[in-house]
Amino acid sequence: MVELAQAVIQADRFPYLATIDGDQPRLRPVSPVRTDGFTVYVANLRSYHKTAEIQGNPKVELCYLDEHHDHVRITGVAEVVDDRKVLQEIWEANPLLRQYLGEVTNPQLILYRIRPNRVRFMREWALDYYEVPLNK
Repeated sequence: MVELAQAVIQADRFPYLATIDGDQPRLRPVSPVRTDGFTVYVANLRSYHKTAEIQGNPKVELCYLDEHHDHVRITGVAEVVDDRKVLQEIWEANPLLRQYLGEVTNPQLILYRIRPNRVRFMREWALDYYEVPLNK
């Protein structure tokens, strides 16, 4: 099950991130800058509205969909990454970050680590989710 779920994650470059804005769910595509197993890193700008949403409620969900309509949902908690080593590794591996933000010290840059507490996988039309084990 882990391999099936990870294959869907690798196939979808732009998963959807769900947050809460007060009592209103918000959903938007994101471009993860790093994925370690089911832990996903998402770069963001401090001025974006999702920054305030995550600060207000760090519980989020990512949804990945592949070309066969299999999908994976990662439910977790978003936390700000302050580790300079991790920031530098991600910065060096992502030319678009460098192109748009110029310096890793740009005060607009914020990096979230989404730590999973639940991962579910569904085949198209299976009508049921499979729980994917997390290696903690």
